[in-house]
Amino acid sequence: MDINLIKKLIKIVETSEISDFSVEEGDLKISISKNTVSHTVVAPQPQIIQSVPQQPQAVAAAPAPETKEEPKAAEASASSNLHEVKSPIVGTFYRAPAPDADPYVKVGDQVSEGSVLCIVEAMKLMNEIESDMGGKIVKILVENATPVEYNQPLFLVEKS
Repeated sequence: MDINLIKKLIKIVETSEISDFSVEEGDLKISISKNTVSHTVVAPQPQIIQSVPQQPQAVAAAPAPETKEEPKAAEASASSNLHEVKSPIVGTFYRAPAPDADPYVKVGDQVSEGSVLCIVEAMKLMNEIESDMGGKIVKILVENATPVEYNQPLFLVEKS
């Protein structure tokens, strides 16, 4: 059978409403089938089903940021005299240099610029976090031995 004849048969099947075509000539057997549009339409349906559960999650997650925004707004409006000391790196927050040692600072302590406030461990390296301004420690925002993110507030310091 000639290759040009096979190409013509393929074009005929593509342009017609036939979905399957078979022909035999001696020892040579040729079967041609085409994909119908309905097979490709079925594939997107599972994707639509997968996106349906995401909508309730988004709805459930929506109230959480509202509750987080209210305390931040209240703190900001309560005193513009407060300064946040933020983590310069991602790591684990420690209030003291050792588990049995006293913490670097407690609420109510007076600190000066450059005073060590805590340690953030990153990749087995202990990084001392220093105060970038002088004042009084008003609040410690992170629990001891918990992970912290880059730029996450660690302390609230009242400017002196």
